[in-house]
Amino acid sequence: MTPLDYLLWVAFPYIAAATFVVGHILRYRFDQFGWTSRSSQTYENRLLRWGSPMFHYGMLMVIGGHVVGLFIPKPWLEFFGVTEHIYHLGATWMGSIAAVLTIAGLIILIIRRRLVTRVHLATTVMDKVMYIFLGGTILFGTTATVLHQVLGAGYDYRGSISPWIRSLWGFQPQPELMSDVPFFFQLHVLTATALFLLWPFTRLVHVFSAPIGYIWRPYVIYRSRDTHKGSGARTVKRGWEKAELPNVRVSPRADEPARPSRSRTNIRR
Repeated sequence: MTPLDYLLWVAFPYIAAATFVVGHILRYRFDQFGWTSRSSQTYENRLLRWGSPMFHYGMLMVIGGHVVGLFIPKPWLEFFGVTEHIYHLGATWMGSIAAVLTIAGLIILIIRRRLVTRVHLATTVMDKVMYIFLGGTILFGTTATVLHQVLGAGYDYRGSISPWIRSLWGFQPQPELMSDVPFFFQLHVLTATALFLLWPFTRLVHVFSAPIGYIWRPYVIYRSRDTHKGSGARTVKRGWEKAELPNVRVSPRADEPARPSRSRTNIRR
C-alpha cells in the first residue's frame, strides 16, 4: 500500500464524513434561513414539472439500491433466498432504469437552469460545483455499470467496495480492498465522497428538511368567521358540480361612513 492509497481510501473518506456531519450542524446553527432548496418554480414550471420528478424518483431508486448493495452483507441476502444471479439481474436492470430516469431528469434540470434567464441568474457558484460533482458521480457509476455489468462479464463489488465501506464505519479501515477495483468504480467512489464533502455547503441540505410530519398531520379545517345568517355549512357537492354562493346581505359597519349617493340631483337656477 502506498501513501496515496491511504490518502484516497482512508483519510479522504473520514475527512468527508467529518465535514458532512460538522458542516450540517454549523449550517443549521448559524444559517437556518439558507437551509432551503431555493426553489425556482416561480421562474419556470414547464420543464421543472418533468425534470424534477424524474430526477428525484430516479435518485430514490439509486439510493435504495446502494443501501442494499453496500451495507447489507451478501450472506444476509442469501439467507432470504436472494442468490447472486437474482441480485445481479435486479441490480443491473433496476439500476439501468434508475440511471435513465436520473440522467434524463438531471439533463432537463441543467438545460432549464442554463437556458431560462431568470433561473440562470438565480444560480450560484456552489450550484454549479454541485452539478459538476453530482453529474460526475452519476456518469462514472453508470459507465462502470454498463462496461462491467451489462457489456462485460460482471464485477462483484460486494466483495471489495462493500466490505471497504463497512470497515470505515467500524473504524478498522481496509484500503487494500480498493486496490484491484476497476477504474470507473474508483472514480465513482471518489466523486461521491467529494460530493458528501461539499454537501453541507450546497442546496442539497434540503434533503434533511423533507416534510415527513405532513403524513400524520391532521387536516386543517377552515371555518368562516361571518356570523350573518346563511354563512354556515353549504350543501355538499361533487367536484364537477357548480358551487353555489350563499345569499348573504352584508350590512355596513356602524363606524363606516355613509357613501355619497351617485344619483344626480336636478337643481333649478
